[in-house]
Amino acid sequence: MNVIEKGGSGRTESQAKSPETENTSETRYSVSAGLAARLNAIGLSLAFSSYQSGLLYLIGVKPDGGINIHQMAFPRPMGVHRHGQHGLSIAADDQILHLQNVLEPHERMNDIFDAGFMPRQSEFTGRLDLHDLGIDTEGRSIFVNTRYNCLATPDMRHSFREIWRPPFISALVDEDRCHLNGLAMQDGRPRYVTAVSRSDTIDGWRDRRADGGIVIDVDTNQIVCRGLSMPHSPRLHDGRLWVLNSGRGELGEVEFDRDGMGRFVPYVFCPGFARGLAIHGRFAFVGLSKPRYERFEGLELDARLAEADSNPWCGIQIIDLETRSCVDWLRIDGAVSELYDLELLAGHLCPLAVAPGTSEAASLVTVPKPG
Repeated sequence: MNVIEKGGSGRTESQAKSPETENTSETRYSVSAGLAARLNAIGLSLAFSSYQSGLLYLIGVKPDGGINIHQMAFPRPMGVHRHGQHGLSIAADDQILHLQNVLEPHERMNDIFDAGFMPRQSEFTGRLDLHDLGIDTEGRSIFVNTRYNCLATPDMRHSFREIWRPPFISALVDEDRCHLNGLAMQDGRPRYVTAVSRSDTIDGWRDRRADGGIVIDVDTNQIVCRGLSMPHSPRLHDGRLWVLNSGRGELGEVEFDRDGMGRFVPYVFCPGFARGLAIHGRFAFVGLSKPRYERFEGLELDARLAEADSNPWCGIQIIDLETRSCVDWLRIDGAVSELYDLELLAGHLCPLAVAPGTSEAASLVTVPKPG
């Protein structure tokens, strides 16, 4: 079965192991010399979203050792969440799409793909400016409803059901006041969120981009970290809370005192507007975007890039948290300049994904094995 060359809905770009660049549809990809070997050694592949291009990207390693870049079109993909043994869910414009890997460990598609994520369910929410996404212990979708300043879950009758709101937001209202964006899940429940500010007026967050950013503990309703610049992608790993301080281009940790209050400790400067974070062992995978200067101008990131004599990146950097340095990377140049979320697909080296409405989704039929 050919699942990547029909109808233009999905395609794969192959990269050599060296940092060569290939031009495809005005978008150029380059990779570090060691990226394929590192993914192979760790035993995982990457998934990341770009609402700008309308694509989900799956970065893997082919059997011959080269990097494989599989692209599949989804409507405005944002939050991406890996869950369970087979699940991959995507916040996509007005819905949450749930995909499942239909391949057994010994099975392959087109002789190279060891995971095939097929659409199996969809939850329609309407356009709520969906951001980060999680799945709780009951199997419910938990998403950041940025348009209504809350965490929410889909509802069988209505667009959504609110499950939590920051204490400083006075009403459930159709106004993006604080730009709630990031969600860190812990043991199948929402634990920490990020917001650009604690503003309680429409669009108030835009005036607080430089230092109004906060981290909120969902359990206690307390603001546990302040003074950030447009924070995104809070993630818990081995009991530690990591955050991207996007407006300053920083990956760092929130260190807590005995009273549960935290301070942001930067680990490394990343040359771009950082969004999308996943951690495996000692390695942090960080998504980078080129800033939209009509909205994000004047942030400290600009000055730090100028000081480093660097241009902003779009792509992925792999940071060694022990040495605090970038050890491998994938860079995107040309038409695509903004990414949003990033997820790791442990156990799969060369995956693909199929979107609803494609001929591939209609033609591939799978059934469970007997017993």
